[in-house]
Formats: sequence, structure tokens, C-alpha cells
Amino acid sequence: MGKLVEGRLRRLVQVMWSYVQLADETQVAYSDLREDGTLEVAVERPVDMGFDSARCLLPAHRWFDVTGFSGEELAELDVFVRNNAPFIFELAERRASEQAIA
Repeated sequence: MGKLVEGRLRRLVQVMWSYVQLADETQVAYSDLREDGTLEVAVERPVDMGFDSARCLLPAHRWFDVTGFSGEELAELDVFVRNNAPFIFELAERRASEQAIA
């Protein structure tokens, strides 16, 4: 597959890597590091008929596509993501360098 096609595919399909599952079964995952130095953190919590979900763009810490989380819960998630952002970036950078070698 050519580099151009591969680049287009990566923009269409975003791979998420599991980071942690919290005590209430909330799952936190992160995307590959993008060319512009950003990445996405996705949060999902199982509920009766599906999932509550939210996404955060790092390093801006801008939340979007928030469904089901209260303002207070989102504030708690924001603190969690801010505290873990350096390690999440480190993991994403490691993945990027491993992919460059492969």
C-alpha cells in the first residue's frame, strides 16, 4: 500500500489503544499520535442501553462528543486526563517510534 493511501486510511480509521479501566468499568483509551502532535482520549462507561462517552483532544484538553456524563463527572475526568496526559503522550510516542521501525 502506498504512503498516500496509507495516510488517507489512517485519517479515516482511528485506532484507539486501551489505557485503563476504572473501578466503575469506565474505559479510557488513546489514539495514535497525529502528525500535528495531538492525540485523542476516548472515555466510555457502560450503561443499561449502551455507553456514556466523551472525547478529549490533547494537548488542548478540549472535550467534545460528550454524551451521558454530568458536568461534575466530566470535571473529574478532566482532572484524570490532565494528570495522566504526560504518560499517555509517552505511550503514544513509543507506539509511533515502533511503527516507524516496522
